[in-house]
Amino acid sequence: MTKDSSKVFLFIDNDPHPIAELETPIVFDLDTKKLADGDHLLKIVSRSPSGKEGIRTINFTVANGPSIRIEGLKNKDVVDGTLSLMINAYDKGNQKSFLITGSETPQTIPFWIWIIVIIFAGWAVYYEITSAAVQ
Repeated sequence: MTKDSSKVFLFIDNDPHPIAELETPIVFDLDTKKLADGDHLLKIVSRSPSGKEGIRTINFTVANGPSIRIEGLKNKDVVDGTLSLMINAYDKGNQKSFLITGSETPQTIPFWIWIIVIIFAGWAVYYEITSAAVQ
C-alpha cells in the first residue's frame, strides 16, 4: 500500500471476511453469479492513510435466475374458488446473446379492451342503422 492511497474492504451480507481488499482508486467487477438470488448488502469499509475509517452500505437485489411471470394472482390478493394462473419462466441468456424463445409472456386481453370493443361495435351498428334510415 502506498502512503497516499486509501484502502477499501468489500463485504457481502454479514460475512466477517471481506471478498476483496483493494487500494483506491480501483474498478472492481462484482460477480453476482456467485450470489443467491434475492436481497443482499454490500458493505464498503475504507481506511485512509492516516488510519481513519469510513463505512458505506448499499442494498441490492440479485436476479440471475430465470424470470418468473404470473398472471391471474397478484401479491396480497384476496381470492376465493378456483384460479386460472398463467405462469412463465424464462432465462435472460448471457451478456453476449439474448434468448428470444420464451422471453415474452402471453397475456390475456384486459377487460377494459373488451368494453371498448363492445362500445365501438354498438356505435357502428347504431351508425349503420341510422344512416340507412336517412337514405
